[in-house]
Amino acid sequence: MNTLKSIGAVLAGFITVVVLSTGTDFILEQTGIFTPAGQSIFITWMLVVALTYRMFYTVVGGYVTAALAPQRPMKHVVILGIIGTVAGIMGVIVGWDLSDHWYPIAVAATGFPCTWLGGKLKTGNRLMINQLKN
Repeated sequence: MNTLKSIGAVLAGFITVVVLSTGTDFILEQTGIFTPAGQSIFITWMLVVALTYRMFYTVVGGYVTAALAPQRPMKHVVILGIIGTVAGIMGVIVGWDLSDHWYPIAVAATGFPCTWLGGKLKTGNRLMINQLKN
């Protein structure tokens, strides 16, 4: 049963990042703030904004994974971070000709630290609460 909960915790964190990121992309494209997905016009400020919210959502994903992990939450967070880093590296390879090179590299490079931070924010809160109780 814990194995399914562990898989679910990691999957929930991953889905959180994907849904929030693609949802924000969709909203920004539909409102005309970003160019539509079919057009290959990327302006630096758009990429900076996209990187910023992706980093934030990745922190949230790490937090969600740590919150749902049945035990050893940081182990689950590290697994999510590794999966995210691998996905980010694949994004670098696939997206190399689609945008400025710095952007997919930055997405891949910030994935693990942001995931880890989200996990630490969650587990750190638990530690602080336990210390206050003592």
